[in-house]
Amino acid sequence: MRQAAPASPWEQLVVSALLGTARRPPPPELVTPGPRAPLALLDAAALRTVRRRAGLRPGPAAGERPAPAPEDSRPPLPEAARERLARLLADRSAPSGPGGRRGTAPDLTELLPQWLSAANARGYQAPAALLPALLEAGRARTDLRAQVLVLAGPRGLWLARLNPAWRYALRAGSPAFLLPGAEAPEAVRRLWEEGLFAERAALLVSLRRHDPGAARALLESTWATERAEDRLMFTDSLRTGLSAADEPFLERALSDRSRTVRATAAELLSALPESAFAARMAARAVPCVAMDRTGCGEAVLVEAPHECDAALQADGVVPHAPSGRGERAWWLGQLVECAPLAVWTPRLGGRSAREIVALPVRDGWAEELHAAWCRAAVRQRDVPWARALLGEPASPPSTGPGTTSQAERAALLAVLPPGERARWTGSFIAAHGLSEAFQLLGACEVPWAEPLGRAVVDALDIARDAGSYPWSFSGVMGLAERCLDPAAARQLEALTAVPDEGEDASPGAGGYWSEAFRRLVSTLRLRAAMHEELSGAEAGIPGPGAVAGRQGRGAGTADGRGA
Repeated sequence: MRQAAPASPWEQLVVSALLGTARRPPPPELVTPGPRAPLALLDAAALRTVRRRAGLRPGPAAGERPAPAPEDSRPPLPEAARERLARLLADRSAPSGPGGRRGTAPDLTELLPQWLSAANARGYQAPAALLPALLEAGRARTDLRAQVLVLAGPRGLWLARLNPAWRYALRAGSPAFLLPGAEAPEAVRRLWEEGLFAERAALLVSLRRHDPGAARALLESTWATERAEDRLMFTDSLRTGLSAADEPFLERALSDRSRTVRATAAELLSALPESAFAARMAARAVPCVAMDRTGCGEAVLVEAPHECDAALQADGVVPHAPSGRGERAWWLGQLVECAPLAVWTPRLGGRSAREIVALPVRDGWAEELHAAWCRAAVRQRDVPWARALLGEPASPPSTGPGTTSQAERAALLAVLPPGERARWTGSFIAAHGLSEAFQLLGACEVPWAEPLGRAVVDALDIARDAGSYPWSFSGVMGLAERCLDPAAARQLEALTAVPDEGEDASPGAGGYWSEAFRRLVSTLRLRAAMHEELSGAEAGIPGPGAVAGRQGRGAGTADGRGA
């Protein structure tokens, strides 16, 4: 019988490491026995590893040599910005101190996406030497991938084809500036017919920005052969550049085999108040809502639909209500959200949106009706209705005129112009504090405008002076690090001192507040330096902003600067 070959020294070390030196002592010629045997085994393994790697012979090349990387005509990064990117990519872990405390150092994991966004806005190309680290950062964090691929450019995609670990770059499709445009119809057709799904989706969105008709014609040419999940994504891409010219295609999509495609088509048609679909939904919704003058005072009377017939279902109305929702309320909401908001002024006595929303609603239908109006205002981007449904920012959130849902408030805020959005949110925070404002802050344009930045810093200052539990404000503090204007750094210096702790203060709160404000200041200074580096100028700290804080103790500004 053939005997097994004796184990090599490397294999003997591996076995001893797996089983332990007590159960399987390594050979004495490899590791000296004794109490230091485990450490000696590791030393021997390290030495053998170097020997094994050094002794490998190069194998024959597999296949043909890859073609040279394509050229990237974009300007190179300034030297200081290139060094900053190298440092950000080298340390992607969030800082932490004893007990999980973050310390005062800026969180580079949050600064990297801001740096990428700012560099891409300036049209820079990534340094060739940093492409592997850049692609690796995108592999580790999905939220970075879009920005990584833009900065990496054509050479990044070329490199990604050579490493299976970076395959995500190929699935994600090409950045918009690498896609063919309407001026290259043959290249567009070839990519549409032969490309990966992500590439086709990116191509469709890119074309919609510049030539919506050409993009729609491209989609129509292969619509019958597309998979249901692909049809859904392609239909959703029509949000970009949506216009009345898309109505015939969307009307046909109302009879699609897929329920989700039908629902998306109905939603897009409802965003076109002049469409035939919107007129049909208005004809059904208007009779359900009327003025009731029979009781004490004027109010809105609601009579929800009693059935969901075939005609309603053909227009995308889902007949079966989710768990916990009444069917009639479910049908009413779908009708009202799809009807043009302009129909309610003549229906309800010529009143304005603000007057309509202020009317009482009989029989407990107010929440359902107002929620449907909120969705309609967001779809139709109707500023007067969004303003009316939001109400005055000083009003208690639980008794607002249109909605008490923070998610709906945030969606309505996004309809308002950026300046008004910031003013409304700043006034809301001044009246109600930060606990109800987190989602609203996410709807505001970055960097925060002056009144909003000042309101956030003042609210944090008030919480600090009151000795409030600091960890409950960590989310807002993280937003402030990303969204405050860097020019606020000098005004915030006064808040970095450890405050006196009152009798009712949380133990140790003063130290935590000081630490958080020092981290905020250092982050703002670093963002300012990043901005200067990307501008090609010498890094520096911006001068004072035009905001004075509460009694001069804190301030937040936004003058459009910042990475």
